Amino acid sequence: AELKALLPALFTGKPKPVKLRIQADIQERAPGKFSKAQLSAFLRRHTGSTGYLIALTQAKTRFDLDGQPAGEITEEHLKAAQEELARRRGLKQEREQADQERHQLEAQQRRNRAQLLWDFERTTLTEANFCVLKGTTAEEPPGLLEIARKESDEEPTDPPREARHDGPP
Repeated sequence: AELKALLPALFTGKPKPVKLRIQADIQERAPGKFSKAQLSAFLRRHTGSTGYLIALTQAKTRFDLDGQPAGEITEEHLKAAQEELARRRGLKQEREQADQERHQLEAQQRRNRAQLLWDFERTTLTEANFCVLKGTTAEEPPGLLEIARKESDEEPTDPPREARHDGPP
């Protein structure tokens, strides 16, 4: 916030690629206002942000404290920014894929519990025989059935396919 107030041309609005060694310029403009550690931490966060990296890949020049052009962006820096953005996109896609798979798994587990509850409420089998038929231990169904009952109270699901009466049998 203090840097934005002190240097609005450089640190307000969309990120702009900063001049190399800008830290020394800031120290010269505002002696003693920021410690070297504070500036280093801020510039590391600022120049490592996705918005800054995008700006770096789209601009031709860097900017000084007054927002004036101050040197070109080297091919090396451009390539490093592009690679980092590609890496971040890959990580984002991996997270989204993992989230999608997790949601699909959770939905399937919910359907399985609903089916188990449906079957359990309609069976004439003993609980022990029901467990054998479903391939579970006697300890598993009570917990699963409790979860399924809560889920059906929260958001009723369609009955299992074989229980629907959509047309002729």
